[in-house]
Amino acid sequence: MDRCPLSASYASPASFRMETDYNPMELSSMSGFEEDAQLNGFEEADMKDMKLEAEAVVNDVLFAVNNMFVSKNLRCADDVAYINVETRERNRYCLELTEAGLRVVGYAFDQVDDHLHTPYHETVYSLLDTLSPAYREAFGNALLQRLEALKRDGQS
Repeated sequence: MDRCPLSASYASPASFRMETDYNPMELSSMSGFEEDAQLNGFEEADMKDMKLEAEAVVNDVLFAVNNMFVSKNLRCADDVAYINVETRERNRYCLELTEAGLRVVGYAFDQVDDHLHTPYHETVYSLLDTLSPAYREAFGNALLQRLEALKRDGQS
């Protein structure tokens, strides 16, 4: 079931557009069709970026959870992506990724509960830190291993 809940704090990508210099002759010679095509291209790029952002989130922390992947069943718009995660404690969550951040929207894969109002987290690290003590431990161990490797490399 596709659902697209929107956060009240969400601002559309159009509200972030920068003013640019333009040639009035170029603008007036552009047909409505070309304008629509350019705007659609802008929106498609945003959609790909949100999916790429979700994939980057998954790749960053996959080592510290049992399973994590971008949902293929929940698709809705260029401003949101959904990520399914199973922690090392075997708890499953559906996460919503928007410009506001990440938040839990369901307690099963591909589940969006419209009545669930969980806080947004700026990073996946912060969100998983609150959900999973085993994530926190795995992340800390990985960090320690990297620091030890840097120390060894610096001594050789």
